[in-house]
Parts: sequence; C-alpha cells; structure tokens
Amino acid sequence: MDPARPRTATGSTLYLAEISTPVEDALLREWTQRQRSAGVQLRRLPDPSHAADPDLDALAKQLDADPDRLVVPVHVAWLPAEHDGKRRARLVDLAIGRNPYQPTERQQRHIARRHPERAQVLAGDPATVDELRTRWRDTAHDGSGDGDGRDFARYVTRRAVLALERADHRLLGPQYKTPRLVKEEILSSTRFRAGLQQLDSRREGSSTLADAGRMLDELATGWSRLFADIIPVAGRLVFKRGFDPQIDYDSGQVERLRTALRRHPAVVLWSHRSNLDSLVLTAAMRENGMPPAHLFGGINMAFGPMGPLMRRAGVIFIRRSVGDDPLYKYVLREYVGYLVEKRFNLSWSIEGTRSRTGKMLPPKLGLLSYVADAYLDGRSDDISLQPVSISFDQLHEIGEYAAYASGAEKKPEGLGWLVGFIRAQGTRHFGKIYVRFPEPVSMRQFLGPPDGQRATDSPARRLALHKMAFEVAWRTNQATPINAPALVTTVLLAVRGVALTLDQVHRALADALAYLEQRRIPTTASVAGLHSSDGVRATLDALSARGGPVTHLASGREPVWSIDADHQLAAAFYRNSLIHAFLDSAIGELALAHVADERVDSATDPLEAFWRQALRLRDLLKFEFYFEDKEQFRDRLAAELSRHDPDWQQRVTAGREQILGLLLEIRPLNAPTGLRPFFEAYSIIADVLTDEGAKIDEKAVVRRALGVGRQYVAQRRIGSREPVSALLFGTGLQLAGNQGLLAGAPDLGERRRAFLVELRAVLRRLDEIEQIATRRFWSDVATR
Repeated sequence: MDPARPRTATGSTLYLAEISTPVEDALLREWTQRQRSAGVQLRRLPDPSHAADPDLDALAKQLDADPDRLVVPVHVAWLPAEHDGKRRARLVDLAIGRNPYQPTERQQRHIARRHPERAQVLAGDPATVDELRTRWRDTAHDGSGDGDGRDFARYVTRRAVLALERADHRLLGPQYKTPRLVKEEILSSTRFRAGLQQLDSRREGSSTLADAGRMLDELATGWSRLFADIIPVAGRLVFKRGFDPQIDYDSGQVERLRTALRRHPAVVLWSHRSNLDSLVLTAAMRENGMPPAHLFGGINMAFGPMGPLMRRAGVIFIRRSVGDDPLYKYVLREYVGYLVEKRFNLSWSIEGTRSRTGKMLPPKLGLLSYVADAYLDGRSDDISLQPVSISFDQLHEIGEYAAYASGAEKKPEGLGWLVGFIRAQGTRHFGKIYVRFPEPVSMRQFLGPPDGQRATDSPARRLALHKMAFEVAWRTNQATPINAPALVTTVLLAVRGVALTLDQVHRALADALAYLEQRRIPTTASVAGLHSSDGVRATLDALSARGGPVTHLASGREPVWSIDADHQLAAAFYRNSLIHAFLDSAIGELALAHVADERVDSATDPLEAFWRQALRLRDLLKFEFYFEDKEQFRDRLAAELSRHDPDWQQRVTAGREQILGLLLEIRPLNAPTGLRPFFEAYSIIADVLTDEGAKIDEKAVVRRALGVGRQYVAQRRIGSREPVSALLFGTGLQLAGNQGLLAGAPDLGERRRAFLVELRAVLRRLDEIEQIATRRFWSDVATR
C-alpha cells in the first residue's frame, strides 16, 4: 500500500476486500478468481472505525503467519450514469435520496446486470506484511514489547482503506480526493501521542485521547463524492440568480494554478467581499478540473442542518476563540499538519472576515501560522500559498454594509438569514463575477528550507510570516480587475451629490480610463465599454436599477444621475475597490501639496520634505492599504510622478508655483476622492479623543464619533456621510493606538491635540487639490 516501494513478495497474496453487500462480494470473488496467482485468498476488510470488529483477530493471525505475503486492498467503485458525456451525480439524485456512488443493494444488482461498466473493481497499491509492519513501527507503534497484533491489524486496515481511496481518485479524477479516517490516523500516530504527553507536562490537568477525539469529531470533514458533484451546481444556482452564470477567468492563470497544484499542497487564500465567495471558489475549482480545497469557516455558520451538510461539502468549522484552550490549539495544529502532509488543499479568507468597506482588510495570521508549523516540521518540502481575487460588478450586500457602518449590529446567521440571502440574489441583475489567480507565493522562499524542527515563536519568524501574508494580500489586490461600476460611482461621489448628465459622466471618465490604460492596470471587459456613451449609459442603468446606489432623474430636459446622501456609504463600497490602483498618485499629490504649503519651514529642503511627508502618509494609511517596503514604495512613487514629468524633482525644489503647476498637469487628481473619507474619519476620532481621559472604552468612542460625525455633516463641516462610519472609526482607533494615543502618559492630551492638528492640515491640503480638480472638471465639461 505504498506505491513508491517495489513489489518483491515471494509469499501468497491476501486480497482485503471492502464489502458492504452480497453483490459486491460476488463481483470481487469473480474478479479474484480471474487473477492468475498462487495462494490467492480473499478476506473481508474489517471496519477501521469499529475497534471490536471480530474480523480483526482473524486478520491479525494471517498477518503474523507470513511476513512475505502481499496484501492487496480491493473494492467495487460504483460510478454514476453518464449524462452529457460526464459521469456525475445530479441534483435530482439528492432530491430523491439517491447516491450513485453508494447505490443500495437493489440498485447494485440492476447496475451489475444492465450497466456493468458502472461497477469497476479497483485494487489499491499493494505492500508486503513486512513492509507494513516496518511502517507501523515507525509511525503508529509506541515501541513497547512486540505490540498488539490487533493494533497492527487495525493499522493495516486503515492503510488498505486509504489505498483504495487513492485508487478511486485516480479513476475519478483529482476533484474527488478526500481524506478518510482522519481521526483514527491522527489518534493512532506516535507523533500525536508524544505531543499530547508534552502538552500535559506543561499545564495542569490531563489531555486524554478521548478529549482530543471529540475535538477532531468537531473539526473533521471530507468531501463526499455526492457533494463534490452537487455543491458546485447548487452554488451556481444560488449566484446565477443575480449574476451571469459564466464566471470570468484569466485562462493563463487557471492553467498555471492547475500545474502548481500537482507539485505541492496549496493554501488557497481569497479576498472576501461577499457570502457568495466560497460558493464561487468551489464552482471555479470544480469547473476547471482542480481538486477541492477544504474550507475553514467559523463555527457560527454550523447552524441547524447546515453543519452536517457543509462538513460533507469540505467545510472545517473552527471555534472563534481558542486562546484559552491549549488542547484545542494543539489538536487544530496537528489536524492542519496532517492535511498538509497528505497533500490536501486548504482554503480560507486571508482577511479572516468579509470586507464591508470594499477594499481588502489586513491579513490574519492564525491559521497560516499552523500551516507554517507543518512546513517547518518537514511535513512538506514546500507549500504554495495561492492568492485568489474574487470580485463582483455589484452586490446586494452593500445595503447591509452601509447599515453596519452607520452603527447597526450584525445579524446572527440562521436558516431565516440563509433563505433571505438566497432570495436577495434574485431581486435584480448584479452583473458579472471575476476570479483571478495571481502568481503563488512559496512558503519555502519566505521561511527557508524545513529542517524537521518547528521553529520557536520569535520576532524573526513573526516578521517572516507577516511579510509572507502581506505578499499574498498584495498580489491579490494587484490582480483584482477594476470594473465599470467602480469607476462610475467614483465620478459621481467626487461631485458630492451633484447630478450629472450622461455626457458629463462620459467626459469625466476620460482621464481615469487613460490612466488605467497607460499603467496597464487590470480591468474588466465592461471598462472598455466606458469609452462609448452607450457603455456609460448601460453602467448607469445597472447602478440605478432597483436597490442600486445611483438615483436617476428623467423628468427634466435630459436625464441626470447622482448619488444622494443616503446612498453614499453604499456607493463608497464600489469606489473603495479601486483605490489601490490610484493610491501612489494620491499620496504623491498630497505630498506635493504639503511642500507647496506656505506653512512649511522655508529652511527645509523641499525634496526632503516631500519624501518625509510621503512616508508619513504611508504610515497614517497603513491600516487601510497594503504597501511594499519603504524602498519599493519610494521607487513606485518616483516612477508615478515621472510619468507626469521626468523632471518632477527639479520642479519640487523650484518652489510653490512650479509645484502647483505640476499638480495642474496630473490627470486625474485622485487624492480628494480616494483619501478624503479616511482622513476625515481619522480626524473625527482624533477630535473625540481630545475630550477623553487616559482610559477609554473603544465602543463608546465609536458611538460618540458617530454622533459628532452626524453633527459635522449637518453643519457642512465635512462634505459627505462617507467618513461617518463605524468601520472607518475602528481603523482610526487602530491608528491612534499605533501612535501611542490610547495609553496613559503625562503629555497624552497634548499629543492627541497635535495629532488632530496634523490630520486637519492634511484635510486642508485635500481641499486645495479638490479645488484644482473641480475647476478643471467643470472647465473640461464646458469646453469639450
């Protein structure tokens, strides 16, 4: 049962047959009789999950009798009927309670008589008794005495079942690779038991195998073949209610991923903007002929009957908080390591939860650190971290996100929630779904070669993990294509509620389209349509359909479109999805405005002041956006400004007028639309903090910030409702904490006020840039 070992057995052959019905027994006996081998014997394979199976004793005696005997596992693989050239289970099978991969005895008789090609006898990889015993002693025997014959027989039984599983997925394809006997394999491992003893020695109480077994029952999952066929189809039925049924891929990226999955186990790490993401990814992997990935999800999603169903669909439910349970952490780490060692693919959102603002969130490292442990332990020579970008033209969930931003509580998941979510997909057409697979990240490249010894937690290791996770997130962001709704909502948000005609929107898009083409930034096919009035009109109509964020007024001389105050937060979700593409330019614009500001010390070197401010802006925005390291950031920013004028540095040193002239030449000006909401949100938090004491209640600060923000909107002290967001205020508190403004100190009040002054200076410069952009926009609209 080890395909890497040559067959050198000189004894008889023992066929261990997995038999569940008399039909299978007859088929297997007929098959073995046709084998031209001396001393052939067929024995029923004991149930590996049944410790008291009486067949174990008989098998143990046979295994002891001849160390050279060749053990060959066999069983009957039942195949679905062929439909449209494919053998797959269908939704109708699930509806009538039929599983074509596990037919009833009556169905088996019918298949064997009428469709014998659907009953395939398969033999797993053989091994001699001596080879199996050596492997058992290395991995599953504690070394005491000669070992229990029944224990060895149980081991052989497990290896036989796993060998048959490999034979099945060789027949059926990689899409059907699924773990079996995970609990039994892990609990019987000498490695696992030794670790459990070490854990006991470091803490009070004892960790029994029974405790660990219950945790593995909670974790263990596996794709049933029925669900491997059904879930992608069912998922597609859900998302095609509101989206085009054909997912948009890059075919070259798909082929690269397919090749990579054959070399190393992969962790598929995807961007998370919708509850549809996992359904979309499952369908994408399936229809491109790739093995399924086992999806990690929060145990809060295991409600009602969904828990058992989703476990059969490859979902691994984990507890939300495991910090106070070292046994659970140990079992989870070993479970992840086992899946990695057996080359099963894993999957979860790199962000840990949905982005409710439209842009990617900072990566979470918890599960990734467990995978890194498995790699460093030598359980794989490399692990491929595969970034996946999943994006949508529109989402019905943005209304929910806007409510969260306004301070509403998250609704708990349940069957009612699920039904409502599915129904919402059919309210209107939301456009297309885009899936991109950028270049994978090698764990070996970031962590070095594995040495079989798990590295202790250290600053160097944590830094390597952070860099690795940010590289995955960076590649995901850069691969996400800009779509037409994002560009159109950006234009409409920029004019702060003013309604625009079709021609005005079309003209306002020209600079952004030229910028994207010049930079070769990935875009969707819908963006090409924005070069024509018809394409712009189609996008405006889609955004102003029922439930959309755009308001369409058609009762005047000509139709106009706008985003009113009530829909600004929802529309910002689409705008935020493209900010990363314009971020370098926006930071450059703000740094130029800083140097042009007459309040900057005239004795300061202008170029030095520019770079100091650019790096400061990078620091202020690091909780919102992904940045490369400082040197790469400087190089990208310099290249960005050089596109507008190769002599930009000389103009910076030449004084205010030259800098303002350079700003006039930058098209489009991105800072006001892209960055203002974030700095306004931060300034509101800083404003509230000036009234707080040394000890604060963060939730209370956010509530007060929401109130102050609404006041400032009413007083026109801020231009829109966008920054009045609990989500942005949460990031603002992170930034304040990073700046040392949440912990008590003698000069805390003074430093908080200085931070507010700094942010208001940034906002003043955004005002100056916006004035330039506004004058130019209305001038262009009037003259073109």
